[in-house]
Amino acid sequence: MPENPVPENAVWFITGCSSGLGRALATAVLDRGLRAVVTARDPEQVADLAAGHGDRALVLPLDVTDHAQVVDAVKQAEAAFGRIDVLVGNAGYGYLAAVEEGEDDEVRKLFDTNVFGLADVTRAVLPGMRARRSGHIVTVSSLGGLAAFGATGYYHATKFAVEGLSESLAAEVAPLGIKVTIVEPAAFRTHWSGPSMRQSAIRIDDYAETAGARRAATTATYGHQPGDPVRAAEAVIDAVGAEEPPLRLLLGKAAYDIATARLDTLRSTFDTWRETTLGADFPEGTP
Repeated sequence: MPENPVPENAVWFITGCSSGLGRALATAVLDRGLRAVVTARDPEQVADLAAGHGDRALVLPLDVTDHAQVVDAVKQAEAAFGRIDVLVGNAGYGYLAAVEEGEDDEVRKLFDTNVFGLADVTRAVLPGMRARRSGHIVTVSSLGGLAAFGATGYYHATKFAVEGLSESLAAEVAPLGIKVTIVEPAAFRTHWSGPSMRQSAIRIDDYAETAGARRAATTATYGHQPGDPVRAAEAVIDAVGAEEPPLRLLLGKAAYDIATARLDTLRSTFDTWRETTLGADFPEGTP
């Protein structure tokens, strides 16, 4: 097997470190003796993560929707450490609304953070990785990037976009020695379904039993989610350090169960409609 290009003294650049997986990952990276660029919109919320780690930790303000700040943060990280070996695009949040209930401004802000912000940071880091012919880009998607449910359609749309963007990126950078891993967590004990969650102020009675019911069910999980962010962080670090890192990394039993059931459903539907599908081509021998 080829050797993983990520060095033992790797420099990790992590977005969205104020809570959840980002915070757990920054903690785990530094605790392992690695170097980390710890970023958040409010750097005071992550200053404690750097305590006791000396010059191995660099705390920077970063709003991924601010292009100038993205460029500046990457420049500061490369100036301090000489390079960025692992980029973790973790910054993001959820939004609850039936599709018809979606508020235009809120939906655009959601895409700005979850998709365009991730893409912007990735583009800023890639030149250095290309020059060194090494690196690893970790994009934090979701089980919701593989399967969709009511009330989170716009969130799913952002994560489906992250999946497609990341898979294309993986094909493009593989010959350059750069790896890509898409992380797909299920419900983890983070702020996602609590303080970080945004909801549409619009509620349409006809969706009460579908999107409305799932809004309530989703927020009720806060504080009781089965996923452990600390264990998830360790899993991500181990995957990045593997000789053959996975393109996709499911996290949590629910992620595995739902994703594999989704595969079975897709296969069944494709097989059921196979003849119709194949019949859409020109007949063999048609010029």
